Amino acid sequence: MNSEQKRAAIYARVSSEKQDTDLSISAQLKAIREYAARNNYHVVREFVDEAESGKTAARPAFREMVSMARRPQKPFDLILVWKYSRFARSREDSIVYKTMLRKNSVQVISITEPFEDTPTGRLLEAMIESLDEFYSANLGEEVTRGMRESASRGFYLSSSPPYGYRKVKVKDGDKERPKLEIDTHRAATVASIFKGVIQGKGLKEIVKELNSSGIAAPKGRSWGKTSIHMILTNEAYTGALIWGRNSKRNLSPIRVENAWPAIVNRETFDKVQAQLKDRAPAQLNPRRAASPYLLSGIARCGHCGKALIGQEAKGGQFSY
Repeated sequence: MNSEQKRAAIYARVSSEKQDTDLSISAQLKAIREYAARNNYHVVREFVDEAESGKTAARPAFREMVSMARRPQKPFDLILVWKYSRFARSREDSIVYKTMLRKNSVQVISITEPFEDTPTGRLLEAMIESLDEFYSANLGEEVTRGMRESASRGFYLSSSPPYGYRKVKVKDGDKERPKLEIDTHRAATVASIFKGVIQGKGLKEIVKELNSSGIAAPKGRSWGKTSIHMILTNEAYTGALIWGRNSKRNLSPIRVENAWPAIVNRETFDKVQAQLKDRAPAQLNPRRAASPYLLSGIARCGHCGKALIGQEAKGGQFSY
């Protein structure tokens, strides 16, 4: 590197959103490297964030790059990006971090949206970034609207089907969309789990029976109480589709009854929920809790309010 060459860092990012239509990481890097060579910039470091949303600054490579750029002995003078939207989708983040970098004489340059570092150039740059932010927010709303519409028509949008079902593609106009159909072998296992609870079996007993029978759990591992509980509390087994429980836009969830064939009927499912609730330790009357300590479920810490736990010492002579 000669003394006239400016040191540059490359930053490339692709979004975690499937709808992201920007260039791939390899294409971004190739274009930026060629730009650096044409403009006599010496690339000293490349930072890459894959499957990271530009709506947040909590990106590993981005954080590392900014941290290095703020050092007194900064390793580079420029940050090259394919588009400003790769640096940040949020106008607020863009202002904060670019100002932070500018104070240490580090400039962010978009190779496809070049503007001079002047008041006019920064105004045009801000306009581009505002449009990017609007596009991102509007795209998110359009995607959510489309997914809610698909869910309301009974299509299954999650990546993995519940244990006991398989995903199948059905014709929907000129497209194919996913629905659920029963996986006969696994569905029998699901039905037996619900039946076992109705018969009064505990989760530990059901886990032991399934593992001793050599029946594989949902992910091919051995069964545990958690995997059993997840099945018992999943309304999908009644044929109900529920989508959007944790909406970031505070939208009410979509609910569709009889979206696919049920493995257990509603009466059985509700009865199991009542039994699980009745068995939950926090709901048990202290006198019914299986514990050798008389104050189990009654005594609580006066400072934090949490339940006190009785435990025997190793020798068994004393309890704490």
